Amino acid sequence: MTVVSSLPSELNARVQAVAGIDPELRAATKPQFGHFQSNVALRLAKSEGKLPREIAQRIVDSLDVADLCEPLEIAGPGFINFRLRNEVLAGAAEAVRTDPAAGIVQHGESQNVIIDYSSPNVAKQMHVGHLRTTIIGDCFNRVLTAVGNNVLPQNHIGDWGTQFGMLIEQILEEGTDVSALSLEDAEALYKRAASHFKDDEDFATRARQRVVTLQSGDEESLTIWRQLIETSKVGFNEAYARLNVLLTDDHLAGESIYNEMLPDVVADLEARGVAVVDDGALCIFTDGFEAPLIVRKRDGGYGYATTDMAAIRYRVNELKGDRLIYVTDARQAGHFAQVFAAARKAGYLLDNVVAQHIGYGMVLGSDNRPFKTRDGSAATLSSLLDAAEENAAPEIALAAIKYADLSSGLQKDYVFDPERMTKTTGDTGPYLQYAHARCNQILRTAEAENLTVGPITVVDEPQEQNLAMALSRFGEVVDQLAAELQPHKLCTYLFELATAFSVFYEHCPVLKSDGDTRTSRLGLVAATRDVLAKGLGLLGIAAPERM
Repeated sequence: MTVVSSLPSELNARVQAVAGIDPELRAATKPQFGHFQSNVALRLAKSEGKLPREIAQRIVDSLDVADLCEPLEIAGPGFINFRLRNEVLAGAAEAVRTDPAAGIVQHGESQNVIIDYSSPNVAKQMHVGHLRTTIIGDCFNRVLTAVGNNVLPQNHIGDWGTQFGMLIEQILEEGTDVSALSLEDAEALYKRAASHFKDDEDFATRARQRVVTLQSGDEESLTIWRQLIETSKVGFNEAYARLNVLLTDDHLAGESIYNEMLPDVVADLEARGVAVVDDGALCIFTDGFEAPLIVRKRDGGYGYATTDMAAIRYRVNELKGDRLIYVTDARQAGHFAQVFAAARKAGYLLDNVVAQHIGYGMVLGSDNRPFKTRDGSAATLSSLLDAAEENAAPEIALAAIKYADLSSGLQKDYVFDPERMTKTTGDTGPYLQYAHARCNQILRTAEAENLTVGPITVVDEPQEQNLAMALSRFGEVVDQLAAELQPHKLCTYLFELATAFSVFYEHCPVLKSDGDTRTSRLGLVAATRDVLAKGLGLLGIAAPERM
């Protein structure tokens, strides 16, 4: 008996090899037409100048799928109908029951994957702008690890720059004990410092000088700076724990770690002629971009582009990254495209290293505008979680948020609607959790009654067959996500699996059946539970046993 990781994909590939074009298999509209249909013969008829049924017959005669399908049928003007053999469907589902991750494979050698995500700013609470990067980056981390890569997150926190001059100066003026501050307190101090900087020119002058003092290594300034980072780390880690993401202090790689590298990077670019002076600034000109990338300003200072160039060189040379993934707001796509082009020109991005910017859309409020608080400021991340938890328990509320974030195309904006997101019906995270909990309830009852679970050998009913086919696709979907970085496809798959399970449960009695049928149906329940748990885990969503 042939067992393949994805029955639809395997069948589609075999037909394409014979037909010469994608057969575009579609689920049959009625059970009497089998499981799949293809109109490939009708599409070939015009180019070949032959009757569709004649072409269909030629394809059927040349096609070797007897190990997967019952004898093929030609219907109507030239459709080809495919009915998978029951034992093949059962075998595919049984393989998943035995090992839900069996179909998840790494194509080629394991890679060192560097993922740049989250990136909050020191002395500021994480806000709505950090929600998506953190959730999406965490999903990539989990999926790319699952398929066999060595994943290294890089949390590029904002821990350097001119803002620390005014922060430190404000702290010294107020006599603040930084070690006693919460992150919320630190943000309030930041706002006072910013206002002070704006309204008091003498303070602004001292703050600018403090930046120079800090960057020259003044121990008092450095001590306060380090305390601000430690205070911020506590707040960040509280947010990461609440979000159930994998980021730790080991993944911190703030702007400051590149600071000492910047003069060397700029000198290297200038010495090799990669960057040239233009109107007083040192610039890299790259094809396809109207303006150059400025790596040293006219006043001798460095900007984000310089830090990004240094980070690429470090991540390739020191961290040995094979694939660099940057998860930021979609509006930064142009910046990263130019940085990548400049890094290629400089030789920092090697030919065998992939660099990708994964942009995402905005989180909108009920008014379809960027989500803001009543005073017009960016909503804190904790306030969003609080809003969702007003409608559901924390575990369910978090599932609602993550699924809403990941289930549509990443570049699309989405409306943050806690009431809709937390429903256990429809295309939501809690619906998937509920399906998992229902599977567990059935299996607990079976255990209490000493009933045998699996193997899966009987899939005579259409609902059993559809569930078995859905189960067989899990590995393929995860593998596709690892390659394309489109989480909504995994979300769609899990929703379709949960729906197929619901239909199966309604039409096929499980506990009230008997013999091999009951054993097999319990096996289907167990396989569905395990795939839902594995899939939800890859999304960073908990799979509760009870709801």
